[in-house]
Amino acid sequence: MSMPAETSAPEFLSETKDGVLRLTLNRPESLNALTGTMLRGLADAVTKAGRDASVRAIALAGAGRAFCAGADLGDVKMRMADGSFEHGAELRKAFNPLILSIRRIEKPVVCAVQGTAAGAGASLALACDLKVCAEDAKFLNAFAKVGLVPDSGMTWLLPRALGLSLALEHAWLSKPITAQQALSSGLVNRVVPAAELEGSVGELLGRLFAVPPLSLALTKRALNRSLEAASLEDQLEYEAQLQQFLGRTKDHAEGMAAFLEKRPAKFTGE
Repeated sequence: MSMPAETSAPEFLSETKDGVLRLTLNRPESLNALTGTMLRGLADAVTKAGRDASVRAIALAGAGRAFCAGADLGDVKMRMADGSFEHGAELRKAFNPLILSIRRIEKPVVCAVQGTAAGAGASLALACDLKVCAEDAKFLNAFAKVGLVPDSGMTWLLPRALGLSLALEHAWLSKPITAQQALSSGLVNRVVPAAELEGSVGELLGRLFAVPPLSLALTKRALNRSLEAASLEDQLEYEAQLQQFLGRTKDHAEGMAAFLEKRPAKFTGE
């Protein structure tokens, strides 16, 4: 009698529950190292979530003892040997679309980081809107050790969080950033005991759900835009345009009424 064929576990898990799309990197045996198919699948899931009214937020996590070790170097080495791998092409095709999808979706993306977040895995965590770290979390950047530059948005994200000097030290010398250092420098939002990581993310999502959805979305849009605004005057005008729109929404009217009546607001996203 023949045995049934083995089925490999999916590279990432996806579940939508209570308004949250939960995406879990699911290669714990390789510290959730990223493959091309994994990256493209994640980018597609995030993009679809942006169009799905039932999804109000995304929670990203890694299975096992690490968040993500970065690119799967075994896969890279094999593909370089047979001539099928080009660093620039791989970034454009797989890594960059995921980073852009996270930054562009106008819904909160909350990342839970445990253990190591290295290379493109660190970039992936940093691209998320809010980061909650376990006490054992650390960010690693070893690109220089293999003659490369930080990628997947790292050179854009890191200096904006740490400042140029600390970003250069981290990138040039591969100096790890511990969870507490990341918290004190503003790189992440919270550091909690590992056992409380999932609960802390859930609590944070609950607080976000109490904010009007359109306010969440347009605040993210405005702050993203501010990083490259031509001038303060330009950003002030953009804020005025957003307020003009939001000031006419039902959620604004409900928020004002609830404040004046000293009661909890009931927002509908309208």
